[in-house]
Amino acid sequence: MAPPHGKRTETIVHEQDPFNAETAPADLVASAITPTDAFYSRNHGAMPRVDAVAWALTIEGLVDRPLRLTLADLRDGRFPVRRETATLQCAGNRRRGLIEVREIPGEAPWGPGATGTAVWEGVALADVLDAARPADAASDVAFVGLDRSEEADPPQPFAGSIPLRKARRPEVLLAWGMNGAPLPVAHGAPVRVVVPGFVGARSVKWLDRIELRDRPWDGFFQDVVYRLLPPEAEPGPGAGIPLGEIALNAAILEPQDGREVRAGRTTVRGYAFAGGERTVARVDVSADGGETWVQADLGDDHGRWAWRIWSCPVDLPSGPAELVARAWDSAGASQPERAGPLWNPKGYVNNAWSRVRLDVGCAGAR
Repeated sequence: MAPPHGKRTETIVHEQDPFNAETAPADLVASAITPTDAFYSRNHGAMPRVDAVAWALTIEGLVDRPLRLTLADLRDGRFPVRRETATLQCAGNRRRGLIEVREIPGEAPWGPGATGTAVWEGVALADVLDAARPADAASDVAFVGLDRSEEADPPQPFAGSIPLRKARRPEVLLAWGMNGAPLPVAHGAPVRVVVPGFVGARSVKWLDRIELRDRPWDGFFQDVVYRLLPPEAEPGPGAGIPLGEIALNAAILEPQDGREVRAGRTTVRGYAFAGGERTVARVDVSADGGETWVQADLGDDHGRWAWRIWSCPVDLPSGPAELVARAWDSAGASQPERAGPLWNPKGYVNNAWSRVRLDVGCAGAR
C-alpha cells in the first residue's frame, strides 16, 4: 500500500499517526531539489486541514501595531514576493546511528532522509515584522501552529521561537509555495515558516499566530524537547541546550549500507549541509575506513542555505569495505569521527562521519 498524503511508494514510513516519514536515499541523491512528493514529513500531531480563504495570521505581543493578515493580504503586493532555495533538516536526522550505540526508547529510528531541499515561495518575515513594528523590548519571535499535539504535557499546539535578529534576515520566509506549486497540506498549507539554517522544528507549519516576546518560547516543544541533553539527563523544563542552528553534517546515500557491489570503480554520492552562517567547503571520502581520503566533487551550488549533492569515484578491491565521508565547513571545522560520544537521550544531532559497509565482489553482486 502506498504511503498516505501523496508520498511516493519508496518513502520510508516510521509512524502513520501522527505521520512521520523520511525520503528514500535514491530520491534524495537524484536531484539537489527534493521532489515535493518525496520530501520528509515530521509531525507531532494530526495534520490540520485549513480553509485558506478563511485563514488569517495574527501578529501580536511586543509590537506597536498588531496585525491580522489573510493569505490574500500576504499576496496582494504590499510585501515583495521572495523565493529561497533552502534545506530543512529534522534534529533527529541520522538518529539510527545513535540507536546503534545505545537504545533510545520512544524515538523514531530516522536514517539520513529526515532532510530535504526545496524552492520556497512567500514573503520575508522581516517585511511583515516591520509592518507590525516590534517594540524595543522584543528579542524573540514565536510561531504557533494549528496542529495540536497529544504528545505534549499538557497537550498543546506545536510552537517554537527564534531570535529576532534571525527573524529579521531576508531568508526567513512566510511560505505559501513549494517547488513552484502551492504548499501542500502535508507541508503546512496555507502558510508555514521557513527558517533556513535552523533545525526543522523552528519552521512551524500550519501557522496560526506570531508572537513577539522578550524571551524564547516556553512551551513544551522548546522548553522540554528539541534540547540537547547530557547522556544521563532526563528531559524536563529548561534542561540541556535548546537546539537552533543545524550542525555541519554529511551522509552517504549511494551505495547504501549492506549492499553488494562489484569490485572496481564505484561512484559514491551523498549530501552535505552546514547550518547557521557557515557553508560546506569540502567533502572527503575514504574507501578504506578512514585510512586514506579523496576529495569529492561538490556539484552545483544552489545558494548559501542549500545543501551540496556531492559525488566521488573510488576503487574497491574484492572483500569487505567501509566507505566513510566527512564534510568541512567555511570556518575550517569538520565532523566528529564517531557517534558514540554524541549519544544523547533524545537522539539529536548525530553528525558523526557517515559510514557504509559493503560486500565487494561477492557472487550475485550488482
